[in-house]
Parts: sequence; C-alpha cells; structure tokens
Amino acid sequence: MTEAWHQHNMRVQYKDTDRMGVVHHGNYITWFEVGRTEWMRHYGMSYHKMEDVGLLLPVLDVNIHYKKSAHFDDCVAIFTKVANYSPVRMEFYYEARKITEEKFERGIKEGAELIEPFGELLAGGTTKHMWVNREWKPVRMNKMAPDIYSILEAKL
Repeated sequence: MTEAWHQHNMRVQYKDTDRMGVVHHGNYITWFEVGRTEWMRHYGMSYHKMEDVGLLLPVLDVNIHYKKSAHFDDCVAIFTKVANYSPVRMEFYYEARKITEEKFERGIKEGAELIEPFGELLAGGTTKHMWVNREWKPVRMNKMAPDIYSILEAKL
C-alpha cells in the first residue's frame, strides 16, 4: 500500500457554514467525496470512466472524527489516500486540514502526491465502498475492468 497522499485545495464557501459561523459537520463528508473523486481522477480512474464500463462504487460506511472548526473563507486542503483495497472493496482515508493563505496560493501544487499531510487537522475519517454493477450486484473489479484494476495494482 502506498503511503502517498493526494492533495486537493479548496476555500470554505459561505453556504457551507451554519449560524455559529463554522462549517456544518455534514460538509466534511462532501469534502471527503471531493477528495476521493479527485484522487481517482488523478490516477486515471475517473467516475465517468468507471461508469462507462458499468462500475459503481457506493459508500458502505463513513467514519469521521472532528478536531477543530473551519470558518468561511479558510483555506483547506483535503488529503486522500487508499487505506485498503481488494478486487471487491475499497477503503479511503481522509484528512481535512486548514492551510495558510501562502501555501494555498503558492505552496504545494494541487494534486501533488505527498508523504505527509500538512496544516492544522480539522477532521479525519474513512469511507468504505464496494464495487457493484448497474444492477447493484457486487462485482470483482479485476474481472470486470482489468485495465482499471491494473492502475490500482501499479499505484498501490
């Protein structure tokens, strides 16, 4: 399993905050989805490509631990990596971290692979998924889409 993290930068939008002026807790799960989508795109496994071959990747489980609050206009980096995978299942690990304006504007290139996330930890968590076909039946990715599975094998 690779130790490389994929980084995706974003700015907290006003719409994502609640009356207390902090990011609503449910938005972190959305941020994790963005991180996962961009991780997959970075490695040549876009959701479009998978859906074109009949693969879907529904969420089976979400686990999240909140550490600190993010606020409107904060610079945030979502760090994503694969925790575990098999031909049938995948588990991703995420960290949402507040980063400085300087690192956001001119720092580490977005989409870079990193050994260790940086910034102030806001939340961390995991999602577990299962590969299914369009009829929502479990499938083995290495049989249904060996070219896409080979990308996982090569990178992880």
